[in-house]
Amino acid sequence: RPSPQGAMASRLLHRLRHALASDGPGEAVAAGPEAEQFPESSELEDDDAEGLSSRLSGTLSFTSAEDDEDGEDDDDEAGHDSLPSGDGTSGEDAERSPPSDGQRGSQLLARQLQDFWKKSRNTLVPQRLLFEVTSANVVKDPPSKYVLYTFAVMGPGPPDRQPAQISRRYSDFERLHRNLQRQFRGLMAAISFPRKRLRRNFTAETIARRSRAFEQFLGHLQAVPELRHAPDLQDFFLLPELRRAQSLTCTGLYREAVALWANAWQLQVQLGNPFGPDRPLLTLAGLAVCHQELEDPGEARTCCEKALQLLGDKRHPFLAPFLEAHIRLSWRLGLDKRQSEAQLQALQEAGLTPTPPPSLKELLIKEVLE
Repeated sequence: RPSPQGAMASRLLHRLRHALASDGPGEAVAAGPEAEQFPESSELEDDDAEGLSSRLSGTLSFTSAEDDEDGEDDDDEAGHDSLPSGDGTSGEDAERSPPSDGQRGSQLLARQLQDFWKKSRNTLVPQRLLFEVTSANVVKDPPSKYVLYTFAVMGPGPPDRQPAQISRRYSDFERLHRNLQRQFRGLMAAISFPRKRLRRNFTAETIARRSRAFEQFLGHLQAVPELRHAPDLQDFFLLPELRRAQSLTCTGLYREAVALWANAWQLQVQLGNPFGPDRPLLTLAGLAVCHQELEDPGEARTCCEKALQLLGDKRHPFLAPFLEAHIRLSWRLGLDKRQSEAQLQALQEAGLTPTPPPSLKELLIKEVLE
């Protein structure tokens, strides 16, 4: 019997071949009037029903038997905002499956996927991101109880690149769907979304159906350029990670924060950057600050160099702080700092930045993520 990670890689490769064999994005979205009603069939397609039992015992993890009984899902009720500023989703740490489970199979997964990307990169079919639910856990955070879905996000890139990860609950997807419907009613009419349930929200079958439906939902959104570049979709992927990483950095939990900053950077690399350099620069600032605090000046300097390449000659509040950090780290490592010194001096002589400039950490603390 194949391992759960091998099964996940096999499923992803099957979906990737199917996507690349299609004529274009049009086949990725469901059509017809029934799509607007979000039928139950949209939660799990026929070709997935056969493998449901193996999926339940493989990639996904579920709650105990007593949690499968009928009951209302607090996650579906109005008034529960699961993405508060500064802290991401609450309560998930207690019951989230260990990240090492996904990491053990990620190298095999990445190698197989990237080999296939390499063979098909010259085709005319647009390259798309792939989304795979790697765990789905019931979180009890009294008085709430909800299912937290963790996704691996994989796109084209180097073979050794690890998939990025996001963890979201039903209300996060519902909010995204509602916001996109308001802005893109015509485009969203053909994209199915799993309907609410008043009972049996925590059964293995319901969780598996919703997992598959959410994978399809994100894939459909990525297939339509207008939706793929929508600010609400970008916020859905990035804001919780950035807020949580910023909060941990500001409270001095650098080792925990650096992993979140790194994941946020990976997400941005795979999603693209249609809205300018602000979020990538914030992410690189967070990485540089954490690596400095963790006594890793080489990695911190590399982050500064990436930021300076991204900025070029543009005037930006982060430019002088990155230059100052690059100069200090280069001096510490005995590396050339003359170009950064000259650029910072020119900014100061022109009155474009104070002397000394604010530090990256100061800017990071003051930055308001909206």
